[in-house]
Amino acid sequence: MSPPHLRIRRATTDDFQNLKALWDSRQLPADDLEKRLTEFQLVESTDGQFLGAIGIQIVRQHARLHSEAYTDADIADQARELFWERIRMIAANHGVFRLWTQHDSPAWIFRGFQPATADTLARLPEEWKGLEGQWFTSQLKDEEALATLEKQLATFRESGKHDTAQTLSQARTFRTVIIVIFFAIGILALCAAGLLLLHYLSPSPMR
Repeated sequence: MSPPHLRIRRATTDDFQNLKALWDSRQLPADDLEKRLTEFQLVESTDGQFLGAIGIQIVRQHARLHSEAYTDADIADQARELFWERIRMIAANHGVFRLWTQHDSPAWIFRGFQPATADTLARLPEEWKGLEGQWFTSQLKDEEALATLEKQLATFRESGKHDTAQTLSQARTFRTVIIVIFFAIGILALCAAGLLLLHYLSPSPMR
């Protein structure tokens, strides 16, 4: 039998009953997952038959793949291929640096997930450090290089602000000097005009 044609989409509240039945069958915490239903991407056949789901939780620059489950294990690898395309798109849209999961399927290892080392685990968000089990991770972007770039940009912005403030200060000083000069010229012009007026109004000497 050939595998069904699959499609994926984001879960809605209308999908809860299907999801709850799947979570219960896999002994996943349905009550807790219900509160985060919009984290889930669904896989279904083109005729609308529900076949599975995976959660994608995003915390700052990190994303966690969790609660992956299928109604039919035979479609899992095909579904993961579609999920992987969606995961990368979501990660790019949210500026995710690193992916995490506790699923050890060879399909995820094939897509770049590796067991997290002690150094890597130091990057794990605090929100997930209480979760039991082995972690696997995949780096999407060079975190160190991006952090350095952010610092350089911050320094550049601060330098730009300083230069702008200095330029504005110089402009204000220059404007003040110009105003003083024009004021002085105005006073001199008034004085000169006054002297000329006195000269013309004064009586001519008798000859």
